[in-house]
Amino acid sequence: MRVFLILPALLWGLLSSQRVITHGDHPLARISIQNTVAAIDNNAASIKAFPSVLGSNGLNQEWVTVEYSFSNPSIDDWIGVFSPANFSASSCSAENSKVVPPLLCTAPIKYQYANYTNPKYKDTGKGSLRFQLINQRSDFSFALFSAGVLNPKLVALSNKVAFVNPNAPVYPRLAQGKTWDEMTVTWTSGYGINDAEPFVEWGQKGDELRRSPAGTLTFDRSSLCGAPATTVGWRDPGFIHTSYLRELWPNALYTYKLGHRLYNGSYIWSQTYQFKASPYPGQNSLQRVVIFGDMGKDEADGSNEYNNFQHGALNTTNQLIKDLKNIDLVFHIGDITYANGYLSQWDQFTSQIEPIASHVPYMIASGNHERDWPGTGSFYSTLDSGGECGVLAQNMFYVPAKNRAKFWYSTDYGMFRFCIADTEHDWREGSEQYNFIEHCLASVDRQKQPWLIFLAHRVLGYSSTAYYAGEGSFAEPMGRESLQKLWQKYKVDIAMYGHAHNYERVCPIYQNICTNNEKNFYKGILNGTIHIVAGGGGASIAQISTFQPRWSIFRDYDYGFVKLTAFDHSNLLLEYKKSSDGRVYDSFRISRDYKDILACTVDSCPSMTLAS
Repeated sequence: MRVFLILPALLWGLLSSQRVITHGDHPLARISIQNTVAAIDNNAASIKAFPSVLGSNGLNQEWVTVEYSFSNPSIDDWIGVFSPANFSASSCSAENSKVVPPLLCTAPIKYQYANYTNPKYKDTGKGSLRFQLINQRSDFSFALFSAGVLNPKLVALSNKVAFVNPNAPVYPRLAQGKTWDEMTVTWTSGYGINDAEPFVEWGQKGDELRRSPAGTLTFDRSSLCGAPATTVGWRDPGFIHTSYLRELWPNALYTYKLGHRLYNGSYIWSQTYQFKASPYPGQNSLQRVVIFGDMGKDEADGSNEYNNFQHGALNTTNQLIKDLKNIDLVFHIGDITYANGYLSQWDQFTSQIEPIASHVPYMIASGNHERDWPGTGSFYSTLDSGGECGVLAQNMFYVPAKNRAKFWYSTDYGMFRFCIADTEHDWREGSEQYNFIEHCLASVDRQKQPWLIFLAHRVLGYSSTAYYAGEGSFAEPMGRESLQKLWQKYKVDIAMYGHAHNYERVCPIYQNICTNNEKNFYKGILNGTIHIVAGGGGASIAQISTFQPRWSIFRDYDYGFVKLTAFDHSNLLLEYKKSSDGRVYDSFRISRDYKDILACTVDSCPSMTLAS
């Protein structure tokens, strides 16, 4: 029996009118869900997945083999991975009382063509694929579709696959707290406050462990702003927990594990992790910070999810994991997952970075793909967030902001002061954020924290990326008009951005003029701020203009990240490393004394004094 259920025109009109177009449609958005029909015939097609039970060894990431056959094969046939496993009409909620739920009301979490690694599939009608699954609070099923992604026809549905405990606490993300001696731990689980009490058990090695309670947050569709986040991209986010570990000893090594005490008295535990506490502000020790933007996620199984769009993401992730013993802090400055309203991708991203974020603080900034949505207070009224309008980023990651809906904050790490701006809100003079930026820059004691770094997603300084050069602004329009006098007045050493998917280093500069002609070793007074674009974390590389301005010292059309190393109060090293091999392709050093920071430069000191 063939059943035809078509997505109502009303719902599809909503979806198509709000489709994300930046960098092209999300691969999951290419599936024309409104055209899906069911044509299950057990005599003509079959699909089976094994093993059906995952995580019995305590792992939250497992490989599953899927075998399938079809009597009428085509190169357009594809396998969709669905979670929850029941994606039939009975599990769909209608948009309103006049809309009948469709058969396929949720997008797959990923998919792959049936002939991928099976070149003879079109002839034999038989094939197999291996998918990597992560524990994300529900079971899974695999569906075989014919007729491509534009007119998908469901021909076979697999058995269910599930983790032993789908509710388990997973993917801890460390972050700097609001004071230097505080570390926060955020994680995801399937346990709400009516199910269990969340906490972190932690302490220094050899000492008695203590327990710190965790707060719990979640959200529903009404918290989001539009499709696909509120429609086919919706997936229950589970519960997000954050615990605050306070009164840490500087540089001390701590172990921790996530716990949930169920109301029947039993406990659910994660594995044990460890981290090193932050140095005291001004402490003279080796301090190493990695910075990049626009990484996103990629699939180790080659799934057609962000394939051919973020193929640098795993390279970047793997290079950081490989060098983790030489990294103290990470900044991911915007465009985190590129989920674009497909919420399942956030779980997959936190799984991807778990080896990093569970070990060192993983700090984020807000980008256009996290925040922007028309009519929601975004500085830019684009569709780039896919209806998320900042909710996922604000909940999935902790930042020490007074109000996480306004994603600007400062954080201290030893000899560094970082001022992190939110380019998706107004930063111009007179705005609330402008006042924050000035206070962040003005309040630092440069004798103790000589290295003053400004971070933001969009390029507010300088970039010769083709789309900036084409409009003649060489940066975000209005970007540096208000801010350059702050960078100059407070002697910001380095301003770093993402958004432009490449690498570029600019000379020390003020008002479009290089203030120092040195290129690799800056000694003494800089007289300006060095601007860096580090947006090659993993998303598709952006073209660089053929015109190279005089202020542009080094440019690279490739994936990579930046590493800052403070050796002491007088010596700083910046290195640009490629994600492909982890080698250094550009670098410079700054060497100076405190008196060099105190010295006046153009517009950095009052023009008149009583003495004059």
